[in-house]
Amino acid sequence: MRILHIAAHPDDLDFGCAGSTARWTAEGHDVVYCLVTDGQAGGFDPSISRTEMAVLRRREQTEAAAVVGVTELHFLGFADGSVESNLDLRRSITRIIRQTKPDRVVGQSPVRDLNRMYASHPDHLAVGEATLAAVYPDSRNQFAFPELLAHENLEPHTVPEVWLVGGPTADQYVDITATVDKKIEALLCHTSQMRMPHEMPERIRQWGLDVAQAGGLPEGSLAEAFRVLDTR
Repeated sequence: MRILHIAAHPDDLDFGCAGSTARWTAEGHDVVYCLVTDGQAGGFDPSISRTEMAVLRRREQTEAAAVVGVTELHFLGFADGSVESNLDLRRSITRIIRQTKPDRVVGQSPVRDLNRMYASHPDHLAVGEATLAAVYPDSRNQFAFPELLAHENLEPHTVPEVWLVGGPTADQYVDITATVDKKIEALLCHTSQMRMPHEMPERIRQWGLDVAQAGGLPEGSLAEAFRVLDTR
């Protein structure tokens, strides 16, 4: 199976689903990352220019992806903090879908969760909405962004399913008990974003325990949660 992950910022995928990604690549699935921004609005050090931060965060994300078995990454270069679900973003995501031809897209939820403000960053919501629009109708419709077919020879592609991360509801729980250490290792690659990295392992394990309990997994399990959409 070929799985395309689409997210707004470097580290979003590591917080959201790196344990599942490590499990999927270990099972032999081919996972590809698409990052809409370079995360240049992140970090805590004002002495680092925003151009330098973008370069640093691309490098951190590339290193984190390698930890969980991902070596193909696409960076779209949109401005961090200014992402809108517009036709330019939909076209860019449609291009990646047609290039990679995934069997599954993992994306961010377009639904604001009033109980989890960090998951509902405006960039996340915009990327989630644009991703769903790119999956349906854009990527499968030869008359949507016709220049992709006419000038880039990118044939339409239908994505059978979408797994959403970070929304207010979930119906699929992936056991990451065996891969949580990979998730933590991947997250710790994002050194520019970590104020207290020593706290991260315990925090991630507790989140995993809470999610597994919500999903009814056996006691002591750790999990990540998704909302699965049939998009055939």
